[in-house]
Amino acid sequence: MKLGLEGKAAIVTGGSLGIGRAVAIGLAREGVDVAVNYRRHDAEAKAVVAEIEKLGRRGLAVKADVASFGDAEAMVQQVKEAFGRLDILVCNAGITWDGVIWKMSEQQWDAVIGVNLKGYFNYNRAAAILFKDQKSGKIVNISSINGLRGKFAQTNYAASKGGEIALSKSLAKELGKFNVNVNVVAPGMVLTEMMEKIPAEFKNTALAETVLGRFADPADVADLVAFLCSDRSRHITGEVIKIDGGQYI
Repeated sequence: MKLGLEGKAAIVTGGSLGIGRAVAIGLAREGVDVAVNYRRHDAEAKAVVAEIEKLGRRGLAVKADVASFGDAEAMVQQVKEAFGRLDILVCNAGITWDGVIWKMSEQQWDAVIGVNLKGYFNYNRAAAILFKDQKSGKIVNISSINGLRGKFAQTNYAASKGGEIALSKSLAKELGKFNVNVNVVAPGMVLTEMMEKIPAEFKNTALAETVLGRFADPADVADLVAFLCSDRSRHITGEVIKIDGGQYI
């Protein structure tokens, strides 16, 4: 059964790979025109746009640095002009640069916070201005269970993900009276390209933590995001929904 998203328009940051790719294609399947933000993966971003267009929707790939305040403003404006509207923002772009804090450099901290937290602020702010004026919109910020519980050797990443949650809750309060929903999806371990770089011992530990005994597929996350972008979730805002196979329990 369709979610009633036909004719809507969305931005998905970090949309060339992994969760972002699955979200972009999942929204297109629901009838949404989708603009994909990316920074380095040109071929992959173009491939996602091709998949979107195969589904009969309009696709757009925009190369932009999410950590750039100006790039975010420009992309939101570009997408609104290209599609004639913007209804949905999904912030997903993120990086990791792990290390215990006594070995973590200022560069490691600044890079992760700049992309993962400032990047979310940049796009949430730019979309909020538009959504407030049109009195409608859906924002879904992809965080992590490690933003709720912390993680060894990830003070920068966990802090950024926890910050995304606080940002989202505050924004939900600010935008509620304008008919704008803001929610957070907090995955556990997901089978993405980023996961391939994780040592086997850490993956095995994470798998042992899950109640269901499996990792999420990006499509699992995409299905939840699509629901939160639809009017079926119209009375849900400021929530953090874990999708982790019971890993957090």
